[in-house]
Amino acid sequence: MIILVLNCGSSSIKYQLIDMQSASQHNLLAKGQVERIGLPDSVLTHKPIGKEKWEVVGDIPDHTSGINRILRTLTDETHGVIGDLSDIRAVGHRVAHGGEYFQESAAVDAEVIRKIESCFVLAPLHNPANLKGIMAMENIIPGIFQVAVFDTSFHQSIPPKNFLYALPYDYYDKLRIRKFGFHGTSHKYVAEKACRMTGIDFNRSKIITCHIGNGGSVTAIVDGKSFDTSMGFTPVDGLIMGTRCGSVDPGALLYIADKLGVNLGKLNDMINKESGVYGITGLSSDMRDIERAASSGNERAQLALEMYNTRIKHFVGSYAAEMEGVDLLVFTGGVGENESAMREYVCRGLEFMGIELDYELNRGLRGIDTVISRPESRAKVVLATTDEELVIASDTFRLYR
Repeated sequence: MIILVLNCGSSSIKYQLIDMQSASQHNLLAKGQVERIGLPDSVLTHKPIGKEKWEVVGDIPDHTSGINRILRTLTDETHGVIGDLSDIRAVGHRVAHGGEYFQESAAVDAEVIRKIESCFVLAPLHNPANLKGIMAMENIIPGIFQVAVFDTSFHQSIPPKNFLYALPYDYYDKLRIRKFGFHGTSHKYVAEKACRMTGIDFNRSKIITCHIGNGGSVTAIVDGKSFDTSMGFTPVDGLIMGTRCGSVDPGALLYIADKLGVNLGKLNDMINKESGVYGITGLSSDMRDIERAASSGNERAQLALEMYNTRIKHFVGSYAAEMEGVDLLVFTGGVGENESAMREYVCRGLEFMGIELDYELNRGLRGIDTVISRPESRAKVVLATTDEELVIASDTFRLYR
């Protein structure tokens, strides 16, 4: 069964075409992305399996045009991987925010669309773009089976003691001001994978997953359910990220706004686009650039690395205390999978928690599923590569069946 997976951003579309042969067997047929939608010189980069990468530049004014371009490429005689659009049986979409409506993925119908729209206010940069992808597919192939897979679904099991803020309760009642959490698809996927790698029972264990990339979050999982997570009402909270500030005293933001006359729009840009390691260093939001600068003696880059790594370690320690123990610590995401120095920094000194990293095995390890703790480590440590597109395809396959 061939499934198209779409991840629509405000000006981009990432895609994968996956042949799901069963719940546990699949073949990736092609992947790629469209960038600069609505801007001059839009770019489609197509990577068919077993064929040469293909790139085309041209105007793509909107998401419907972008998806049309993807579908033409997938069926192209030279660069394509399927003969006809009818080969695609279903489409799975990443949707950033499901609010409190969705505890799992959902087959798209009018009611699901209404609820996605109602979450626009919670994710104004992501949900409208996600819905554009759904509506574009309906326009292009009317009636095709579609599934929405929500970043927030896995975290709906977090108990009120962990998802509520100590604000007047009316704000939760009327506006649903609470911790929602994100990256849920990735956290669940790598936790289950790491359990298979170590022989730990996912449904009877205490797990900490660290999804570390340009955006990042840490999640505590108890007996197969999300128990707490570092991102909050928005993806700004928690870890220090590429351009996001992470946890900060809200009083400091009020002080900045008052003293400098900064309006809410500017304040929003500052905490989302001008902070994080970019704000600390003034150099870049890419951790590879920060690593190079730190190695060259740049003191602010060195400081940014220490702050970045310490915040991850902070959440690992606090979640171990919150769960009253830990059986498994997992690293994933672009940074989590590839930066051995970060993993070493986080794990060093945590022997009292039962975490004993194999420093030699970990050093230089990049992007390979590996148990990186010492054999005698009471809590296992795993590098597990994530694959959110496969999770979307799997959920789509399950709901279609």
